[in-house]
Amino acid sequence: MKKVFGILIVVVLLMTSCKQKIEPADIAKINGYWEIKKVVFEDGNDKKYGVNESFDYFQIDKNNIGIRKKVMPQLDGTFLVNDTFENVKIRFADDQTFLDYSTPYMKWSEEVLALTATELVVLNSEKKEYHYKKTGPIKLDDYGKKTK
Repeated sequence: MKKVFGILIVVVLLMTSCKQKIEPADIAKINGYWEIKKVVFEDGNDKKYGVNESFDYFQIDKNNIGIRKKVMPQLDGTFLVNDTFENVKIRFADDQTFLDYSTPYMKWSEEVLALTATELVVLNSEKKEYHYKKTGPIKLDDYGKKTK
Protein backbone atom coordinates (compact mmCIF):
# COMPACT_ATOMS: atom_id res chain seq x y z
CA MET A 1 0.00 0.00 0.00
CA LYS A 2 2.86 2.37 0.81
CA LYS A 3 4.38 1.72 -2.61
CA VAL A 4 1.13 2.57 -4.39
CA PHE A 5 0.77 5.77 -2.38
CA GLY A 6 4.39 6.70 -3.10
CA ILE A 7 3.95 6.10 -6.83
CA LEU A 8 0.81 8.25 -6.86
CA ILE A 9 2.66 11.11 -5.18
CA VAL A 10 5.49 10.91 -7.72
CA VAL A 11 3.01 10.88 -10.64
CA VAL A 12 1.11 13.88 -9.28
CA LEU A 13 4.34 15.81 -8.73
CA LEU A 14 5.52 15.05 -12.26
CA MET A 15 2.23 16.10 -13.79
CA THR A 16 2.10 19.40 -11.92
CA SER A 17 5.76 20.22 -12.50
CA CYS A 18 5.52 19.68 -16.28
CA LYS A 19 3.26 22.68 -16.82
CA GLN A 20 5.13 25.66 -18.21
CA LYS A 21 4.96 28.90 -16.26
CA ILE A 22 4.30 31.71 -18.72
CA GLU A 23 6.15 34.90 -17.81
CA PRO A 24 5.06 38.39 -18.93
CA ALA A 25 8.23 38.58 -21.06
CA ASP A 26 7.07 35.47 -22.99
CA ILE A 27 3.93 37.19 -24.31
CA ALA A 28 5.79 38.81 -27.24
CA LYS A 29 6.30 35.28 -28.63
CA ILE A 30 2.59 35.03 -29.39
CA ASN A 31 2.76 37.73 -32.08
CA GLY A 32 2.57 36.37 -35.61
CA TYR A 33 0.93 33.56 -37.55
CA TRP A 34 -0.09 30.26 -35.93
CA GLU A 35 -1.32 27.09 -37.63
CA ILE A 36 -3.26 24.38 -35.78
CA LYS A 37 -1.34 21.07 -35.63
CA LYS A 38 -3.84 19.11 -33.56
CA VAL A 39 -6.71 19.28 -31.10
CA VAL A 40 -6.68 17.00 -28.05
CA PHE A 41 -10.12 16.26 -26.62
CA GLU A 42 -10.99 15.77 -22.95
CA ASP A 43 -11.12 11.97 -23.38
CA GLY A 44 -7.53 11.93 -24.69
CA ASN A 45 -8.39 11.39 -28.36
CA ASP A 46 -6.93 13.85 -30.80
CA LYS A 47 -7.49 15.19 -34.29
CA LYS A 48 -4.42 16.04 -36.36
CA TYR A 49 -4.46 18.72 -39.04
CA GLY A 50 -2.39 18.37 -42.20
CA VAL A 51 -2.94 21.48 -44.26
CA ASN A 52 -4.98 24.38 -42.94
CA GLU A 53 -6.95 26.82 -45.04
CA SER A 54 -6.59 29.51 -42.38
CA PHE A 55 -4.09 30.65 -39.77
CA ASP A 56 -4.61 32.60 -36.56
CA TYR A 57 -2.78 35.92 -36.54
CA PHE A 58 -2.04 37.49 -33.14
CA GLN A 59 -0.88 41.04 -32.56
CA ILE A 60 -0.39 41.82 -28.85
CA ASP A 61 1.20 45.08 -27.65
CA LYS A 62 3.41 45.74 -24.62
CA ASN A 63 0.28 46.39 -22.51
CA ASN A 64 -0.89 42.80 -23.21
CA ILE A 65 -3.80 44.00 -25.34
CA GLY A 66 -4.32 43.19 -29.00
CA ILE A 67 -6.24 41.20 -31.58
CA ARG A 68 -6.61 37.74 -33.06
CA LYS A 69 -7.63 37.46 -36.68
CA LYS A 70 -8.24 34.56 -39.07
CA VAL A 71 -6.19 34.88 -42.27
CA MET A 72 -6.06 32.69 -45.36
CA PRO A 73 -2.57 32.17 -46.83
CA GLN A 74 -2.19 32.45 -50.60
CA LEU A 75 0.49 30.75 -52.70
CA ASP A 76 2.08 34.10 -53.61
CA GLY A 77 2.96 34.88 -49.98
CA THR A 78 -0.01 37.18 -49.32
CA PHE A 79 -3.01 36.64 -47.06
CA LEU A 80 -6.72 37.06 -47.66
CA VAL A 81 -8.14 38.99 -44.72
CA ASN A 82 -11.39 40.64 -43.78
CA ASP A 83 -12.40 43.17 -41.13
CA THR A 84 -13.40 40.51 -38.57
CA PHE A 85 -11.21 40.14 -35.49
CA GLU A 86 -11.40 39.41 -31.78
CA ASN A 87 -10.04 41.69 -29.11
CA VAL A 88 -7.56 39.88 -26.86
CA LYS A 89 -6.28 40.73 -23.40
CA ILE A 90 -3.63 38.69 -21.62
CA ARG A 91 -4.49 37.97 -17.98
CA PHE A 92 -2.19 36.49 -15.35
CA ALA A 93 -3.85 34.81 -12.33
CA ASP A 94 -2.45 32.32 -9.80
CA ASP A 95 0.46 31.05 -11.93
CA GLN A 96 -1.87 30.73 -14.92
CA THR A 97 -2.05 32.79 -18.09
CA PHE A 98 -5.28 33.43 -19.98
CA LEU A 99 -6.26 34.85 -23.34
CA ASP A 100 -9.48 36.78 -22.73
CA TYR A 101 -11.33 37.32 -26.02
CA SER A 102 -14.18 39.68 -26.74
CA THR A 103 -16.32 40.64 -29.70
CA PRO A 104 -19.46 42.78 -29.75
CA TYR A 105 -21.42 39.52 -29.38
CA MET A 106 -19.53 37.38 -26.91
CA LYS A 107 -16.68 36.96 -24.39
CA TRP A 108 -14.62 33.84 -23.60
CA SER A 109 -11.23 32.77 -22.28
CA GLU A 110 -8.56 30.18 -23.05
CA GLU A 111 -5.75 29.14 -20.73
CA VAL A 112 -2.25 29.21 -22.19
CA LEU A 113 -0.60 25.90 -21.28
CA ALA A 114 2.61 26.36 -23.29
CA LEU A 115 4.20 29.20 -25.24
CA THR A 116 7.56 29.12 -27.01
CA ALA A 117 8.86 30.78 -30.16
CA THR A 118 7.51 27.85 -32.21
CA GLU A 119 4.65 26.31 -30.16
CA LEU A 120 1.43 27.54 -28.56
CA VAL A 121 -0.96 25.31 -26.60
CA VAL A 122 -4.26 26.64 -25.26
CA LEU A 123 -7.11 25.01 -23.34
CA ASN A 124 -10.67 26.21 -23.88
CA SER A 125 -13.74 25.95 -21.64
CA GLU A 126 -14.78 22.70 -23.37
CA LYS A 127 -11.48 21.12 -22.19
CA LYS A 128 -10.09 20.96 -25.74
CA GLU A 129 -6.36 21.57 -26.10
CA TYR A 130 -5.39 23.38 -29.28
CA HIS A 131 -1.77 22.80 -30.33
CA TYR A 132 -0.40 25.41 -32.73
CA LYS A 133 2.89 25.74 -34.58
CA LYS A 134 4.37 29.08 -35.60
CA THR A 135 4.18 29.65 -39.33
CA GLY A 136 4.42 32.41 -41.89
CA PRO A 137 3.52 33.31 -45.44
CA ILE A 138 3.61 30.64 -48.12
CA LYS A 139 5.43 31.68 -51.25
CA LEU A 140 5.84 29.31 -54.16
CA ASP A 141 7.53 30.13 -57.49
CA ASP A 142 9.48 28.25 -60.10
CA TYR A 143 6.91 25.50 -60.48
CA GLY A 144 6.36 24.68 -56.83
CA LYS A 145 9.84 25.24 -55.39
CA LYS A 146 9.51 26.98 -52.07
CA THR A 147 11.39 30.28 -51.90
CA LYS A 148 13.37 31.42 -48.89
